[in-house]
Amino acid sequence: MTQILLIRHAVNDFVKTGKLAGWTPGVHLNENGQAQAAALGKRLAEAPLDHLYASPLERTMETAQAIQTHHPDLTIQHLDGIGEVRYGDWEGEKISTLAQRKMWQVVQEYPSRAYFPNGETMREVQVRAVNAVEHLAERHPRQTVVVVSHADLIKMVLAHFLGMHLDNFQRIVISPASISGLMLGFGRPYVTTMNDIAHVLEMEREQKAQAKQAASEE
Repeated sequence: MTQILLIRHAVNDFVKTGKLAGWTPGVHLNENGQAQAAALGKRLAEAPLDHLYASPLERTMETAQAIQTHHPDLTIQHLDGIGEVRYGDWEGEKISTLAQRKMWQVVQEYPSRAYFPNGETMREVQVRAVNAVEHLAERHPRQTVVVVSHADLIKMVLAHFLGMHLDNFQRIVISPASISGLMLGFGRPYVTTMNDIAHVLEMEREQKAQAKQAASEE
């Protein structure tokens, strides 16, 4: 079976703008995101990784580079199929404004019927993401493949392999720099882990301990 590690990119500051990022260029990891990515890379340093794929956006590439630091023999391969949702006319718009539109409620409650003007439907996004993952499983049998992607894409892929309807995919939580695992072969698929953030929690504990020690020394 092929092991697929689905990894969400680490945090960035674009969310503070209150806008929908999508494929907006120039969205980089912030300082905390860089620390999360470094912790992720350290977590996977001893893992037997065979291939490393990433959505072509900066935040996913930078997260993938943190993994590559510990696996210099791996090349980061761009994969549009696991790229962010194409929001069309909604991209870059304020979420507070979009939330007033009728389609926003459809996105939240009935994503299987949702579409973005001059963009994709949610059904199309799930299909392309699942197809991309299936292609990787077929292309790399009995190997371990890392896929650095985005929260909603990972949720949709997991929902598919869990046998969940797309309308329920937002029940799944996928945190920044988290690891979720799939095993794909000729039999039934297996979801081996979801939203593993042990490395991020450990990093945060270390940061708090260091801050407490620094404060005590002042």
